[in-house]
Amino acid sequence: MTAFTDQAAEAPETVAHAVPRPRGRIRWAICALLFAAVVLSYIDRLVLGVLKPQLTALYGWTNTGYGDITGYFQVFYGIGFLLFGWAIDRIGPRLGYLLAMGSWTLGHFAQILVTSTTGFVIARIPLAFGEAGTYPSALAAASQWFPQKERALAIGIFNAGANVGAIITPLLVSFIVTGLLFDWRWAFIITGAFNLVWLAIWWRVYRAPADHRRITPEERAWIEAEPAETSGRAGFLAVLRHRAAWAYMAGRFLIDPVWWTFLFWLPDFFHTRYGYDLKSFGPPLVAIYILADFGAIAGGWYSSHLLKRGMFAGTARKRAMFACALFAVPVMFAAQASNIWIAVTLIGLACAAHQGFSTNLFALPGDQFPRFAQGTLIGLGGFAGAVGGFIASKSLGLLLDRVGSYQPFFIACGLAYLLALLVFHLLNPRYHSVRITTEAKA
Repeated sequence: MTAFTDQAAEAPETVAHAVPRPRGRIRWAICALLFAAVVLSYIDRLVLGVLKPQLTALYGWTNTGYGDITGYFQVFYGIGFLLFGWAIDRIGPRLGYLLAMGSWTLGHFAQILVTSTTGFVIARIPLAFGEAGTYPSALAAASQWFPQKERALAIGIFNAGANVGAIITPLLVSFIVTGLLFDWRWAFIITGAFNLVWLAIWWRVYRAPADHRRITPEERAWIEAEPAETSGRAGFLAVLRHRAAWAYMAGRFLIDPVWWTFLFWLPDFFHTRYGYDLKSFGPPLVAIYILADFGAIAGGWYSSHLLKRGMFAGTARKRAMFACALFAVPVMFAAQASNIWIAVTLIGLACAAHQGFSTNLFALPGDQFPRFAQGTLIGLGGFAGAVGGFIASKSLGLLLDRVGSYQPFFIACGLAYLLALLVFHLLNPRYHSVRITTEAKA
């Protein structure tokens, strides 16, 4: 593991250690709100994937047409990531989340008005734009509310909301459509209504630590023990001058397509490979995303544990990423699994690996960049991941229509994380804090 040891002189976190652990817990209540938002975002983006076999039968969709829906969703998601990443540095997470969820709720409801693949591509544009604001807003809030030693754990917790959303969605949609015998459109209406409740709570509860009425002095001192450069602004070019930014973007480009494709295509894989349908593929999906939940939290806990033992941040993050990458390798054999539960185990391990790996990758902006530049970097990373996801979705749709096999995709998934860590380490071997010349405020 010496290859992943930091080479820069990185000072231990002696300042933070001098502050006693606080009795206040407002930061964890904020983390719970971020967790709920991620759950809702994944429910809303996954309803269509769960309904895909039914809508294909009803309206004659092709895999290429469905690939267009998922691919162009990621194009607009990537553009939205750039815009929200830039905006969050200027307007903050409170207003940022309001705008993000408001936009994606509008797009979510708009899907009840269309039936063709082209119609869904258009209806999902505001959904894609809005959901792009989820992680820039959440990561900015985590940077405000959590010191470095707790940040990866907090990110792991709300990142686990992706898996909870993925667990809930097939069960909820199946109950609405097959249990209540509602038209498929009600799956969008009922799930979209939850967003309105969350928005009201967020606007009432969320404030920055300095402005929050219920925070204790001890908890505020714990959060602010690490000095943070909060003044200034940074544009895209200022951020892109640093190799650490390219390491973050390369990691997102290489691993995000795996996760996106699992989210949008697993119901179809279980349907075509094992004959499962809306009534029966809920349990396999639930099992996969429960494993992914463990991976998200375990990956964040592991690097946070190493940090508390005095290990340098870069070494801790990379060791956790390497462990996760190894767990992804067996998914290469999932397409040839003799029964569905072997495939579920292999895919579940890969999803756990992804979530643990991405939790530590998501910590890079807060670890290395000043707060005023983090949203811009997160936006660039999200755009890079969306570009990779678009390429993967379009390629998989064409591959399935012409070859009819998921095998090449699963082989790529098994190797993606080791490749991503190698590129990440080559671009960012020292993992030291970067300094950015700030732009003048308007």
